[in-house]
Amino acid sequence: MKVEIKHGWTGSLIFECDADSMRVAVEMAVEKKVSLADANLSGANLARANLARANLAGANLARANLARANLAGASLADANLADANLAGANLARANLAGANL
Repeated sequence: MKVEIKHGWTGSLIFECDADSMRVAVEMAVEKKVSLADANLSGANLARANLARANLAGANLARANLARANLAGASLADANLADANLAGANLARANLAGANL
């Protein structure tokens, strides 16, 4: 299925691909070093996703499931993580400056 990741403010397309889930699409974007800054990922199921070193600065991750996700070294500066599930997530060296937790 076609999965689109859109900018949270403008609605413009950041990344699209054929994937079985949003988690797979986000991992593909990170693998290709696509910046997901300001992406709208609210409510996304990203459990166990490998998002190491991802640029998620300013992203809307409210209510996202990030349980056991690898966010090591990720930029989450100014990201909205309100009500996100971070149980067991690896946040080593992640930049959380200004993030809404």
